[in-house]
Amino acid sequence: MLLFFTVFITAALTTFALAFGDEKATDVGVVSRPEFEKLYEAYDKLEANYYKDIDQEKLIDGAINGMVESLDDPYSEYMNEEEAGQFQESVSSSFEGIGAEIQEEKGTIKIVSPIKGSPAEKAGLQPNDRILSVDGKSLQGMSSSEAVMLIRGEKGTKVTLTIQRAGVSEPMDITITRDEIPIETVYAEMDKNNVAHIQITSFSEHTASELKEAIKKMKAEGMQSLVLDLRQNPGGLLDQAIEITSMFVPEGEVILQVEDSEGNREKMLSDGGEKFDLPVAVLVDGGSASASEIFATAMRESAGVPLVGEKTFGKGTVQTAEGFSDQSNMKFTTAKWLTPKGNWIHEKGVTPDEVVELPSYSKLSYINPDSELKLDNLSEEVKNAEKALEALEYNPGKVDGFFDEETEEAVKAFQEEADLEVTGVITGDTAVELMTSLREKIEQNDTQKQKAIELLTNEQKNAS
Repeated sequence: MLLFFTVFITAALTTFALAFGDEKATDVGVVSRPEFEKLYEAYDKLEANYYKDIDQEKLIDGAINGMVESLDDPYSEYMNEEEAGQFQESVSSSFEGIGAEIQEEKGTIKIVSPIKGSPAEKAGLQPNDRILSVDGKSLQGMSSSEAVMLIRGEKGTKVTLTIQRAGVSEPMDITITRDEIPIETVYAEMDKNNVAHIQITSFSEHTASELKEAIKKMKAEGMQSLVLDLRQNPGGLLDQAIEITSMFVPEGEVILQVEDSEGNREKMLSDGGEKFDLPVAVLVDGGSASASEIFATAMRESAGVPLVGEKTFGKGTVQTAEGFSDQSNMKFTTAKWLTPKGNWIHEKGVTPDEVVELPSYSKLSYINPDSELKLDNLSEEVKNAEKALEALEYNPGKVDGFFDEETEEAVKAFQEEADLEVTGVITGDTAVELMTSLREKIEQNDTQKQKAIELLTNEQKNAS
């Protein structure tokens, strides 16, 4: 779970340890806190009169968690020792799971973005998908940390998510095999006309150094301009975002502003380090959040770099993580961040200079290999498969969710060309190959990247 935050692991906070110990805070020389008297009383009444033995640690955790939940802020949460350990792991190393950034919103868990190359991405999970349950256990009312505990697991094990997707009437079950989620966050390749394409999947502790190496490699291959791809990038570490942005924004220009609870603003400026000196365009979409939005808005407002794609997620707050002596952790919002020009994009997102949508088939739902779609079936999943076949230029007949003879013939044609057993049934390897072929077609027809390359190619021509 990578959210934009600044980590400060401090000394233990003593308020709750004192409040719930055998002695009141006033008995041990600590300044009296009258506002906690009601809390003391509630604890004492439960301890004295509850019909079962009380788990003191669980009660204290519940009290802290209740305070944090009362803030009604999806980015503030209390994490017990195990949850805090996973939180630290997710921003500093590889981990095992499905590879998706999630967020709690109004009592439900939604996907912010799947990680590039992860099982979640391969399974077709999309930003704003709602996870209703995990292996049949409802997530209603859970925090994102609690949901992560259920979703993560050992490499090679399977987990079934029940997903509700916008525009799809029925929830769908998606079974995903967990894997190791790598720490690599930068992927580079050279496209046509010496335009390099570098994707940053998150802002983790080594992202800046990875990006510098990728740029060095692309320059050695003759790069004349660069498409920086922040699509599906949920954010991450602030220091990495600032270091990377400083590589492109002129020295002394504003990268972002941070505003505290009293309205005081601090401007963070680009430093005087080495600057990238070739034309750049930035790709964003609905999965670009937090630190990605900081980078994108600074590039546009302070460096004049065009943004291409779709409106971003819209997260404009800053979190701090504070540790307790038992290794539990409390992450809470401490400030707003504003763009260089003072705009707050929270819950609004950033609209690109060039709004470009991907082909409609890029938003098709995942086909579960455990399903069996065959002649005379009628369902939304069949309709989704028909759309996939149509996008791959296999004629399924009328796209209506009914698996008829024409659909069966289209499936057989696909299976024959893909060197699969020709059965006319979509299940197992056929379902996997169908989704793999569709993903490859999306990559080949990436209208957003094509637009960015067009802008940069035109800029190169105009400059020559």
